[in-house]
Amino acid sequence: MEQKEYKSIQEIESAVMVGVITQHQTEEMAIEYLDELAFLIETAGAKPVKQFLQKLDRPNSKTFVGTGKINEIAQYVEENEIELVVFDDELSPSQLRNLEKMFNARVLDRTNLILDIFAQRARTAHAKVQVELAQYQYLLPRLTRMWTHLERQRGGIGMRGPGETQIETDRRIILDKISRLKEQLRTIDQQMITQRKNRGQLIRVALVGYTNVGKSTIMNMLSKSEVFAENKLFATLDTTVRKVVVDNLPFLLSDTVGFIRKLPHNLVESFKSTLDETREADILLHVVDISHKAFEDQLRVVTETLHEIGAADKQQYIIFNKIDAYNYTPKDDDDLSPLTKDNISLDDLKKSWMAKENTPCIFISAKEKQNIDEFRKMLYDNVKELHAKRYPFNTFLYDDSWTNPEE
Repeated sequence: MEQKEYKSIQEIESAVMVGVITQHQTEEMAIEYLDELAFLIETAGAKPVKQFLQKLDRPNSKTFVGTGKINEIAQYVEENEIELVVFDDELSPSQLRNLEKMFNARVLDRTNLILDIFAQRARTAHAKVQVELAQYQYLLPRLTRMWTHLERQRGGIGMRGPGETQIETDRRIILDKISRLKEQLRTIDQQMITQRKNRGQLIRVALVGYTNVGKSTIMNMLSKSEVFAENKLFATLDTTVRKVVVDNLPFLLSDTVGFIRKLPHNLVESFKSTLDETREADILLHVVDISHKAFEDQLRVVTETLHEIGAADKQQYIIFNKIDAYNYTPKDDDDLSPLTKDNISLDDLKKSWMAKENTPCIFISAKEKQNIDEFRKMLYDNVKELHAKRYPFNTFLYDDSWTNPEE
């Protein structure tokens, strides 16, 4: 008798990605977003193998993309034994249910994928509670999808049965769980507020920015500590606070969770207390990966998120990081076409940004220690000026007794 081969549990799942081109999203942007989705999939532990794009005026209410594209994806999934289909936008419960039937594979949307990564990355009890709350809030409207193996799941004459009963039971259980998690967060939030009040008369500086721009590397460089840093999205999930001394000047430096476009609303709400570290900072160091081809778009996403959480009015500096990885293709002398971000030199880019009369900026490489002295001096001058205004009678005495209460 021929034995059926089973895949090892440890074998990496293969995944395809699906995105759309709309009137608000060009093909170039859509491809760029799918590249980011591929990075998310790799971070979650799967292997992205193919991208599918379709131009649509609006997503299909039943299947998100059109019938022709559905058939194309389904054929590829079947022929290549794909386990996972990931959409770059949030899907409704009915869309998820319909798509899983058509593909005969698991279907995730961007929100579900990010929640999975956050669940993997959460280390402290605080972060775990926040992620669990966001997961339950995401799960609640999608309960019917989990009970498709029961024939009777809808209400109405002749349709009342165990499926509906189980769904209602689960809904009550999840609502109770959400209520308890919110209460846990309120207790933790109160503890963290007390901890922040006990930090003494020190200026607070927070590193903010898109995910994977090098915030943790800068944190390690300034604080001479070993905060976890990795070339993956959301390598840092828990806020880390360190006491840093530049020359004779002490201040508090926090490394916060990275932002990302289409950050799930439930995560923003659940991580409110973590984001309080950003809201309560005196100075924000907005770190930008200058080597990323879409750095301006990432900068915009972070700026919009800062507005959303009420931190846009903070004293802010843009730290253009990773200048060592910046690449461009010089234009030919006889090329009269306008400069683009693909062929502008780093020196010209510096001039253009420094000429803008908005947020002060500096260009560094935290990894290769380039332009770090100038960065430290800028930080020192601004912290010292703010400290002198706020605490005029407090001298700069180094006291290393302070420890991070959140670890």
